[in-house]
Amino acid sequence: MTIKSTLLWIMAMACTIGSAQIGIGTTTPDASSILDIQSTTQGMLPPRMTTAQRTAIPSPANALVVFDTTVGSLYYYDLPTTSWIRINGEKEGRLKYKLIKSTDVLSTVLAAEKTAGSNTKYLMDVNTLYEINGTIVVDLPIELNNCYIIGQDAGEDKLLRASGDLFTGATGGSVKILTLTATTGNVFNVTGTGSIGSGTQTQSFIVRDCIINASANVGKLENFALVFVSIVQYIGNTTGIVYKDVNKLLLSNAAWFGNNSGTYETLQGTFGLVQKQGGFSEVIGTKIGLDVSANPVINSDAVMDGVVFTGTLTTGKYVNGYNPAVYTGFNFNNNWYVNSPGIPTEGDAQATGTVYLNQAGTAQVATPLGTQGVNTKLNITAGLTANLFRTTATTNNRITYVGKKGRIFQVNCAVAFDYVSGTGNTEYAFFVMRIPAAGGTDPQVASETIIDTNAGYIQAFPIQGAVYLNSGDSVEIWIRRVNANSQTFKVRTFSMTMK
Repeated sequence: MTIKSTLLWIMAMACTIGSAQIGIGTTTPDASSILDIQSTTQGMLPPRMTTAQRTAIPSPANALVVFDTTVGSLYYYDLPTTSWIRINGEKEGRLKYKLIKSTDVLSTVLAAEKTAGSNTKYLMDVNTLYEINGTIVVDLPIELNNCYIIGQDAGEDKLLRASGDLFTGATGGSVKILTLTATTGNVFNVTGTGSIGSGTQTQSFIVRDCIINASANVGKLENFALVFVSIVQYIGNTTGIVYKDVNKLLLSNAAWFGNNSGTYETLQGTFGLVQKQGGFSEVIGTKIGLDVSANPVINSDAVMDGVVFTGTLTTGKYVNGYNPAVYTGFNFNNNWYVNSPGIPTEGDAQATGTVYLNQAGTAQVATPLGTQGVNTKLNITAGLTANLFRTTATTNNRITYVGKKGRIFQVNCAVAFDYVSGTGNTEYAFFVMRIPAAGGTDPQVASETIIDTNAGYIQAFPIQGAVYLNSGDSVEIWIRRVNANSQTFKVRTFSMTMK
């Protein structure tokens, strides 16, 4: 073949290749591809270079691809931004992370967790984040083991346990943005480790932004250092949840709809502190919103503020209170502050009490004359009480404050008396006396009222004053003879209120 013929043949082949597809490992490359590489035993190896070599490429073309051996990742060049863009994969994603999709076989994607749980439960990997995508039907209970289980859309991302409990075990963790359902069992049946009495609790359980619905039992969370439940909707559950022996219980913006049944929330055992803030409980018919009838012990303080209790009741209760009731008409004990629509407000600020003379009781006798200038307690022979809240009155003419924190009280007393015997109109000073819990007396001089006996008439007058009381302090009405005359008197009416 002449040189001229050879050149013509090469040019013809070049034109043919330029207008066709190239197939490597195939004789029928795809029509849409300029280069179609097929293999079941080999891969494509791009150029490999260090970061320094990659960034030193002069005038790289748009979409140029290389493998950076320094960082172990593919890069392509983006001409509009004149920068190398990393092509991310699992190596560059989150560590300790698993995505569980509705199309996955759960026992496969959680094979290691099933093995760790001895094939009776899924023992999740500690501190790992599990993301739920879609509805996951759970065939075995889950022990969180201090992991995080989250969804992106609580209306679409769901954990469903058709038979048995959903969450079990002795460890805590976090559950967020999911719908949780245990059709025939408990959503939660978890008891932590340690004890609140010895201060050895270590586990925390956090549930946020979830929907719990159509479950036989919401369940029980017991023996935790912290339980934090926030922005959770409860819909169509047969039985509610029990919290027991929790050092710090924080409940925020829970929405209990009227289609739940039974008792919504129950507190049992011992708590370090409790705070229930916001949200609502729609309690209808025979249902109970909050049950504290087991008389839970609060070591510090308990607060329920801004929780709306609503619904038409028959034999049910918004709150099934301490049993027996600490104060008539109220639900809680002195460790609680309660300010929620639908139920009585309770707190030290509402402490009050009244004592008054029992007209039908033992006949009132004359008050002894006493020594001029010497303070003495006003004698009330028989007394009754009314509206005692965070106060007691076990002694006539005395109200004792039994709230937790000191505060200022307004004391108002109305007294009427008449002359009994003796000569000369006799002046008496009436005033409030504070009796400290530790003993002794503390006259409240600013409350003093002076009046004389004015023989032949019934004298009626008020005694008023403000006094600061700590828990255990009391108030009484005392008198002092001011002048030297000797008329005595008998109390006809007496009523003292502290609030």
